Amino acid sequence: MISVEGLTVQFAAKPLFSNISYVVNPNDRIALVGKNGAGKSTMLKILCGIQKPTSGTVSVPNDCKVGYLPQVMKLQDDTTVREETRKAFADNTKLKHRLDQMQQEMVDRTDYESDSYTKLVEDFTTAHEHYMMMGGENYEAEMERTLTGLGFDRSDFTRPTREFSGGWRMRIELAKILLQKPQVLLLDEPTNHLDIESIQWLEQFLANSSSAVVLVSHDRAFINNVTNRTLEITCGHIEDYKVKYDEYLVLRKERREQQLRAYQNQQKEMADIKAFVDRFRYQATKAVQVQQRIRQLEKMVPIEIDEVDNSAMHLKFPPCLRSGDYPVICEDVRKDYGNKIIFDHVNMTIRRGEKVAFVGKNGEGKSTLVKCIMGQIPYAGYLKIGHNVQIGYFAQNQAQLLDENITIYDTIDNVATGDMRLKINDLLGAFMFGGEISEKYVKFLSGGERSRLAMIKLLLQPVNLLILDEPTNHLDIPSKDVLKEAIKAFDGTAIIVSHDREFLDGLVSKVYEFGGGQVREHLGGIYDWLHSSHQVTPTLSKSDAPTVEERLNMSANQRQNQVDKTQESTDHKNHIEDIDSGYEKVLSKPAEKLSYAEHKELQKKINRKQKALRDCETNIAAMEKRVKELDVLLMDRGNATNMELINEYARIKEKLEKENENWFNLSEKLSELQNGAEEFSQIPYDL
Repeated sequence: MISVEGLTVQFAAKPLFSNISYVVNPNDRIALVGKNGAGKSTMLKILCGIQKPTSGTVSVPNDCKVGYLPQVMKLQDDTTVREETRKAFADNTKLKHRLDQMQQEMVDRTDYESDSYTKLVEDFTTAHEHYMMMGGENYEAEMERTLTGLGFDRSDFTRPTREFSGGWRMRIELAKILLQKPQVLLLDEPTNHLDIESIQWLEQFLANSSSAVVLVSHDRAFINNVTNRTLEITCGHIEDYKVKYDEYLVLRKERREQQLRAYQNQQKEMADIKAFVDRFRYQATKAVQVQQRIRQLEKMVPIEIDEVDNSAMHLKFPPCLRSGDYPVICEDVRKDYGNKIIFDHVNMTIRRGEKVAFVGKNGEGKSTLVKCIMGQIPYAGYLKIGHNVQIGYFAQNQAQLLDENITIYDTIDNVATGDMRLKINDLLGAFMFGGEISEKYVKFLSGGERSRLAMIKLLLQPVNLLILDEPTNHLDIPSKDVLKEAIKAFDGTAIIVSHDREFLDGLVSKVYEFGGGQVREHLGGIYDWLHSSHQVTPTLSKSDAPTVEERLNMSANQRQNQVDKTQESTDHKNHIEDIDSGYEKVLSKPAEKLSYAEHKELQKKINRKQKALRDCETNIAAMEKRVKELDVLLMDRGNATNMELINEYARIKEKLEKENENWFNLSEKLSELQNGAEEFSQIPYDL
């Protein structure tokens, strides 16, 4: 789809890329990786035609549409969310206007036998087929479904875009790009402002999309779930791995070891040649050999080794005082903003040494509760900070508190103590401030760079309670690994507000879920919580049934009662397991020793299993009937975005699949029992 040939980009004496060639194929899901400054964002800009290379060509077919999501974008302030998102369907609107014009022309004209009229009909038919392939007039439902998946409420659709933060407006732009259905998607840090639910929805969307994808992201879980190919930009060239990110890490390590061995061999060979030249340079009998060695040395191309990965560096928080057993205690804490309840009846006790995560959709109160703990805003209820608690707080605006008139190095040197003062350069390098950049003044840093610097500063403070609000937003994967290892080795307590699943995995032992004005405690890690209560709702197809208008007056309670009937299947499953454990003991006994009582018990088990099978079949029939009804309802344009119906559909489909599996297992067990009973009927009872 996109072919890159001999690409070179040069901003200074050393080129950013040199003679790069690769192809983006139709089914590729590519992760573009490399250290910060390697040129990942520049590569995306070149692929979409925004930036021109110094030399080389990028070939894109004329009929290939490319969608590009940059990190920084210009946003409109004079439209609503719905109106701004509808711009994604500008081509649909133009084509619909053209169809209306042709249709009116066919009505007005009377020269039905003329060639021009025949041509008009053919053009209308072709355009109409194309219009229907583009989705026809169903784009409103598709638009609402996409906005909902990215975290917007239906009440947000009519709000002006200027009322939203930059992160939410980035979601609008992402929705527009996804709705355009380009053949190639170029995404630069698409998860930066998404919560876990929206990230999972985006993963599912991309998995079901027919578009090729090239993305830059520091979210390892997202990369692994979406991509099947990894392009690494290193030392000015591209290394192509046809594997996911985690597999790429293994292969890259092996390749770097090979590079290191080749480099060492080359250095030894070059040293031997130089030694020969120096030894025999002034001997006439060796002049020819010396000249040959010099030419050989000039022709040798130095082997470059990939940039060293500083994520292997280990950091430790400085020693601190021991806090009380319970650093944070909340009892019936409540926070309101005007008439809106952010959360109520929050009860939590965080023990010393625990690492906990605050998760949930944006706007549900995670940062608000953190501010309550910090004493920055008033609240209702009882909230106690434990004895000897020293808090280290990283807020999303922490970068604004830095001294702008000193350098990066001095900022860290002022707070570093002990052995860490000898490792400042290594520490800065691990967070992308290595080399000459460390002498840069803070006032010249970007917002992301300031956030990383504030994070380093926090790592060096002697605290026993860490509160980190979105600490990974501006960190690349190696820097995240450095921070994660430091927190894992931290003896104190940590509260982490984050949407980064890979960062939280193996780090936290308890999850507090914020949503609907409540805070729920979940024991276990982030994936334990995701698997138990945070699964993504399946996307429904619009073409599963014909469009009709019926059963619209059925109440929500009636629909829920119909769904609740399927709960019996779970009880049947438990009952089946009890039966199975009993009859397996009977069947495992030798036939000649079967007693009359055991034979009678076996027959009872057969009867119970037959009843369970009949009940299972009844449940399946009821659920299949309701699925057909929902298919009809959801094909009505008025219900296409009815989340109540969509969620009910998803629940019933899931339960129906489980009930079918139960029926299959039940049938097999029943057949086995009946065969056993027939065999035992031929054997005299052991009376």
